[in-house]
Amino acid sequence: MNFDYQVDGMHCNACIKRVTAALQPFATEVRVTLDPPRAHLTADRQVPISELSAAVAAVGAYKIAPADTLDVAASLPTDKSWLATYFPLLLIAGYIAVTALAGTRPAGSKFDATAWMTNIMAGFFLVFSAFKLLDLKGFADAYATYDLGAKRWHAWGYIYPFLELSLGLAYLFRIAPTLTDLATIALMGFSSIGVMQALAKKQQIRCACLGTVLNVPMSTITLVEDLAMVAMALMSLAMR
Repeated sequence: MNFDYQVDGMHCNACIKRVTAALQPFATEVRVTLDPPRAHLTADRQVPISELSAAVAAVGAYKIAPADTLDVAASLPTDKSWLATYFPLLLIAGYIAVTALAGTRPAGSKFDATAWMTNIMAGFFLVFSAFKLLDLKGFADAYATYDLGAKRWHAWGYIYPFLELSLGLAYLFRIAPTLTDLATIALMGFSSIGVMQALAKKQQIRCACLGTVLNVPMSTITLVEDLAMVAMALMSLAMR
């Protein structure tokens, strides 16, 4: 008989090996996949879920349950309007844009588009990295569900917020502007690839842009956020 389970907490090939080894005593055949995070068991009888849970928990921070009962989408808001769902994200972006504008235009000065974009990028990276650092492990786990780098190397999720923080400080203090723009294009461009793949698969997962503080689902607004940073960095390079 075949039995399907959903496994929560896997992030890389090493996780697959650990979970597979933990489940092998309970089945004649075990196949574990990362995308989607599933365990397929072939066995003569259905093993109590308590025994499987104890086995996977013994080798790491993993949870196992009958397929679909651990679906991340279940925790995402479904009864809210689009505006209500993304209002926190829009509010934060609005505050950053207005604050960046105020910092760009001292009394009597002319509007400087390059300086405004630089201030927006400084605010974006500083604020968004702060949300991620409030729960670094939670962010790393959420990021690993869709980012290409974090899927293959879980530590990338721990490094990423510090890269954002570094870029935010570089923009704020105007350190190596050209290099900072190029780093932004590379970092956000690569990040957007994972977002595009998740959207193409219509995955119902949490957006990790604000860490775990706010429960915001992945959508095109996440992609726009990443690509907007790439666009501003490109414009900044062109206008400099």
